[in-house]
Amino acid sequence: MDGVNDPLPPGGDGRFPAGTPRLADIAGRASVSEATVSRVLNGRPGVADTTRQRVLAALDTLGHERGERDVRELRDVRQERSARGPKQRGAGLIGLVTPELTNPVFPAFAQAVEQVLAGHGHTPVLCTQLPGGATEDELVEQLVERGVGGIVFLSGLHADTSADPARYAALAARGVPYVLINGYNERVSAPFVSADDHAAVRMAVGHLAELGHRRIGLATGPQRYVPSRRKREGFLDASVGLLGLAWGEAEELVCSTLFGVEGGQVAADALLGLGCTGIVCASDLMALGVVRAARERGLGVPHDISVVGYDDSQLIAFTDPPLTTVRQPVRAMAAAAVAALLEEMAGSPMQRTEYVFQPELVVRGSTAGARVPRRH
Repeated sequence: MDGVNDPLPPGGDGRFPAGTPRLADIAGRASVSEATVSRVLNGRPGVADTTRQRVLAALDTLGHERGERDVRELRDVRQERSARGPKQRGAGLIGLVTPELTNPVFPAFAQAVEQVLAGHGHTPVLCTQLPGGATEDELVEQLVERGVGGIVFLSGLHADTSADPARYAALAARGVPYVLINGYNERVSAPFVSADDHAAVRMAVGHLAELGHRRIGLATGPQRYVPSRRKREGFLDASVGLLGLAWGEAEELVCSTLFGVEGGQVAADALLGLGCTGIVCASDLMALGVVRAARERGLGVPHDISVVGYDDSQLIAFTDPPLTTVRQPVRAMAAAAVAALLEEMAGSPMQRTEYVFQPELVVRGSTAGARVPRRH
């Protein structure tokens, strides 16, 4: 964002006071994003009352004198909140927090959740994390301030083993029911709905092995994410059990990189260099990156290299070639997540466990019989 480190707007005299803090200073003090600070300073909506108060308090702490408009705005927010009854504030609203929408599987989940909620008379409030935008914690705070009846988390911080799970215990303590999709975390006491990542990769490796491939690689995401770890474990088990590789040899054929097309390209460069004739990918986007990297090397898909994706996102069947992939049961998972959340909201807590759904191998045109590998 342009100007995010510019000084704060001038005070009542039209001048910038000496030592005026910058957005980054205030954001750090209030533990929010710079975009959130900007929204508060410009009086824009979409910022929870408690978050707004933290930003204004940070301004005070950093020596910026709060203007009359800020005081009046904060007072108006408090009056508005007191005038609204809790049922009126969030009647029928359910929060849906997603990491981003560039990966087609996330909009697919959002649509499926929305359809199920609509059938039960509820309306989803979609909150998406964008680069430089609100964090998951800030989005949750906004949802709580709106009085949502519950929250569905899709591939959120619960799936990141480096994140502090205490945020979810704090949310439960505030009486907000929630359910989490993909990324089981034993330190979080809540219903989880997941696809069987271990089985998905084993299924993909088995398919390539049946086609005669013996040098198979895995392109997956950062290992701090639970789904990535599970896919790696599934790949190692399959490589040892189905291909007869030593554990250490199988580990060398795992490439952890960033999710997305670019990450797939990076992984392909490494795995093709190791002589792989088949590559299993942790997402369809990564698989498209592998296809691109193969073609840049003059290799044909599937004639020289077979590629398997994961998710079965919309339009994947229409790529060139149509992508063989492992399909997540998105609709079934969305229905289960909503059902669990509605039970929680009704005061009938679900078992604090993980409900695991089996994926499905969809064979299309990106896989074929193995040929002698060409090292590059």
